[in-house]
Amino acid sequence: MPRQDVNNLIAFLAVARERSFTRAAAQLGVSQSALSHTIRALEERLGMRLLTRTTRSVAPTEAGERLLLNVGPRFDEIETELAALSALRDRPAGSIRITTGEHAAETILWPKLAGFLPRYPDIKVELSLDDSLTDIVAARFDAGVRIGEQVAKDMIAVRIGPDFRMVVVGAPSYFKRHERPKRPQDLTQHACINIRLPTYGGLYVWEFEKRGRAIKVRVDGQLVFNSGALRIKAAIAGLGLAYIAEDRVRAELARGHLVQVLDDWCVPFHGYHLYYPSRRQSSPAFALLVDALRYRG
Repeated sequence: MPRQDVNNLIAFLAVARERSFTRAAAQLGVSQSALSHTIRALEERLGMRLLTRTTRSVAPTEAGERLLLNVGPRFDEIETELAALSALRDRPAGSIRITTGEHAAETILWPKLAGFLPRYPDIKVELSLDDSLTDIVAARFDAGVRIGEQVAKDMIAVRIGPDFRMVVVGAPSYFKRHERPKRPQDLTQHACINIRLPTYGGLYVWEFEKRGRAIKVRVDGQLVFNSGALRIKAAIAGLGLAYIAEDRVRAELARGHLVQVLDDWCVPFHGYHLYYPSRRQSSPAFALLVDALRYRG
């Protein structure tokens, strides 16, 4: 295959995966006009349209989708094999992209990366903070981080953190104005700080359990966030009750800035897991990172 065809296919895969000439051009380090010319040259070479373009979106045609599904994985395999050659170097090298939520990034990944990266200066790690359930294969991430219940069965999962639990907290100033809830159902009478789920677009239903009895409560209030840090700030300000990971508010609880309620209804979730496709060829850099992140209890 001529080298130009290879370059053209790489350009097509970038546009088809990003669904955007702007993002693909930035990824490839070329101008949008040059990228558009490359795609047109490939389409003329093949004698068919590969992309449908509108003023707002780009999408593969039927032929483009077939090319994406059948040729894309081959290029991914080539990239993986090239990365694996770092085993022949004195120092492991490579780039690793991980999608993760804010809580896992702050409490699990960052503390371990801070010790890992100085030991391996040729390994690069990109963390994409997103609480949605990203398709890591389609989005070309090397791995993702989610709690155990959210990991698909066809993925390899490595536990990287202990069990943790979500707790309900409010400021002392809030409880001066409102009676403390005694059971989860009482939360419907309180101002609560809601959580927006990016994957489904809806509000998170708060989950509780006691002696095997599970309860889900839809709460209401003036504020909705998809950020844990902002939920904590709002709770400290007395604007409502927050449902937050316990380890994120431990210091505020100890200082008396927040008060915990419904403690006996808050049970642990399974800890965070790093997950990746079973067919992924593990490069030395990736294997080292997985081992560094592994939870050893």
